[in-house]
Amino acid sequence: MFNFTAPPPLALYVHIPWCVRKCPYCDFNSHELRDELPERDYIAALIRDLDQDLPMVWGRTVESIFIGGGTPSLFSAEAIARLLSELRGRLPLKPDLEVTLEANPGTVEQQRFADFRSAGINRLSIGIQSFDDDQLQKLGRIHGRREAIRAAEAAHAAGFDNFNLDLMFGLPDQRPDQALADLNTALDLEPSHLSWYQLTLEPNTWFYSHPPRLPDDDTLGDIQEAGRGRLASRGYTQYEVSAFARSGHLCRHNLNYWRFGDYLGIGAGAHGKLTLAAEQRILRRWKCKHPRDYLAHAGTAAGIGGSQTLGAADARFEFLLNALRLQEGFTPELYTARTGLAFADLAPALDPLIERGLLELDTHIRATPTGYRFLNDVLADMLPDDAL
Repeated sequence: MFNFTAPPPLALYVHIPWCVRKCPYCDFNSHELRDELPERDYIAALIRDLDQDLPMVWGRTVESIFIGGGTPSLFSAEAIARLLSELRGRLPLKPDLEVTLEANPGTVEQQRFADFRSAGINRLSIGIQSFDDDQLQKLGRIHGRREAIRAAEAAHAAGFDNFNLDLMFGLPDQRPDQALADLNTALDLEPSHLSWYQLTLEPNTWFYSHPPRLPDDDTLGDIQEAGRGRLASRGYTQYEVSAFARSGHLCRHNLNYWRFGDYLGIGAGAHGKLTLAAEQRILRRWKCKHPRDYLAHAGTAAGIGGSQTLGAADARFEFLLNALRLQEGFTPELYTARTGLAFADLAPALDPLIERGLLELDTHIRATPTGYRFLNDVLADMLPDDAL
C-alpha cells in the first residue's frame, strides 16, 4: 500500500501541562497548578518517555523542538536547561536547531526570558490573545494590557530576535475597530511572527457549554480582510491560514507539521507521528493525559495513551488537511514522499475542486483565494468515505 523510500524530517514536541488558570476557550491538555510544580520529577518522566520512543528514530536528526503547554514558562530556566541537555545527549540535533518555548506574559515569567535564552531557547511564543483589558478578563487571562506589552518588550530586551505573539480576533462582541486596534498594538511591538486567529468554541470547554455572543460572519469577514491588509502593509507575509511572518522567520516546527513531517511527542497527552519506512507504515501514538498518571507511568506500557496505524485514506486526508493550509500548497513530489502514495491516485479527487475554482494546479497544488476562504468545505470533500 505505502512506498516510502526515506522518512521525512523529524521534530520533537514536549508538552508541559500545568498553567496558573484554565482559560474558558482552551481545549488543550492543560491543568491548573494546585500544588508545588514537580519540575525535577516531570523532567525525569520526560526522559523516560523519550527513551521508550528512541528505538523508532535511531540515527534521525531532530530539526526543531517545541516546548508547549500549558504554560511551560512556569518551569525554571535551570529545569529547561537540564531538559535540553538530556535531549542533546540522546538525539542528533540539527546545528541551527529552532527551539521554541511557549510563554505567558505574567510578571514572573518575563524576568526569566534572558535566562531561558541562556538555557538554549532561541524562539519564544507569547500567548497575548488581546491587548484589551475587558476582553482579557472575559477570556480568563491572568495578565492585562500592560503586562502583555511588557512581555514583548522583555523578549526584545533579552535578545530574542525571533519571537511570536499569539493574538485572537472574533472575541465576544468585538467590533472591527477593536480587533484592528489589537492588531496595531501587536505590530507596533515588532514581533518576527504573528499567529492571528479567530476564536472558536471547542467542545469540552467552558465557552462551548456557556457560549458568549461572538461577531457574525460579515463582521468576521471585515476583520479578516482589513487585518490581512494591515499585516501585509507592515511587511508580514501570510504563509498559512493564521500564520504571518517577516522574511526568514517562518516557524520551522509548524511548517514541519503542515508539510506532514514526523514528530516525536513526549509529555502528558503529547501526540507523535512517525513514518516507519522499514515497516512501510505511519504510526500515530499519544501518551496518557493526566499529569499524575504520566508521572507514575512515563516510559512504561501504561504511559502510552493509545496508538493508530494510518491507512491510505487517512494518510491522504491528513496530508491534505495540513498542506492545503499553506499558501504555497504542495507539490506532487512532496505528496508522494510524505504519504508513500502515488499522486496519480489523488488526481481524480482534485479535478472537481479545480473545476469549481477552489484549487489550482501548476507546479504546486494550492487553494485559490476562494478555496482558501472556504477551506473547510474543500477538506470535507476529501474526507475518507468511512468518516462520513
